[in-house]
Amino acid sequence: MKRANVYLIPNTLGGESLSDIIPADVSAIAISLRTFFVEEIRSARRLLRKMDREFPIDDCTFHIMGKSIKEKLPIILLDLSKRGENCGVISEAGCPAVADPGAEIVSLAHDMNMEIVPLVGPSSILLALMASGFSGQQFTFHGYLPRERRDRIKKLKDMEADAFRNGRTHIFMDTPFRNMHVLEDMVNELSDATPLCIGYNLTLHGAYVKTLSVGEWKQRAVDIAKKPAMFLIGTKR
Repeated sequence: MKRANVYLIPNTLGGESLSDIIPADVSAIAISLRTFFVEEIRSARRLLRKMDREFPIDDCTFHIMGKSIKEKLPIILLDLSKRGENCGVISEAGCPAVADPGAEIVSLAHDMNMEIVPLVGPSSILLALMASGFSGQQFTFHGYLPRERRDRIKKLKDMEADAFRNGRTHIFMDTPFRNMHVLEDMVNELSDATPLCIGYNLTLHGAYVKTLSVGEWKQRAVDIAKKPAMFLIGTKR
C-alpha cells in the first residue's frame, strides 16, 4: 500500500511576490494535493491560486488547525494514511510548525507512520539570524515576549545577561502593535553596549535589517509600528 505523505508547505511572509520566494518544485507539490490543514482558509486558497491560477479550489478539503479539530484529527489522519492520500499543512506565513500551528499534526502523523516532508521556504526567524551577524551556532527562539511590561523587561535583561555570558543569540518577536513598546523597553532598560538587531518586512518591499548597539539605536529614529518584525540580542563576532 502506498505510504501517505504529509507535506509542510511554506507560505510567503506577505506581499504578492511568489516566484522569488517559493521554489517551483514546492509549488508543483502543493498544487498536486487536495487535502490541506490550514491556519486560515482564505490565505491558503490565495497561496494556492498564486501557485496556479486554475487550481481547483472547489475539489479540495480544508481543515482549520486549532481546538475545533483536535478530537477529529487522529481519525482524519488515519483515514488519509489508510487510503495512501497525501496532504499538506499551510500556516499564515512562513514555515508550518515553526512559531506557527502544525506540530500536533506532524507528531500524530509520525505515530501513524506517515512520511513527513518539510519543503523549502522563507522563515523570518532564520532570515533575521542570518542577517544579524550574531552567533548561528548557539541561539534560542523565544517566540512572543510577555505582555506585562515588568515581565517583559525581566525577560529582556535575562536574555542580555545570557548573551554576554555564553555568547548565545536570543531571537524574539511581538505583535506588530506592541513593537514600539518593545523597542522603548530595550533602549531604556538594556546596556548601551548591548548589540541589538532589528529586522522587519523580510522578503517584502522595504525590507530592513540592521545591527547596532542599544546606545546607537537610541540615536536612530526607526518606525516599526504595525510591521512584522524580529528582534535579536547577541554579541558581535
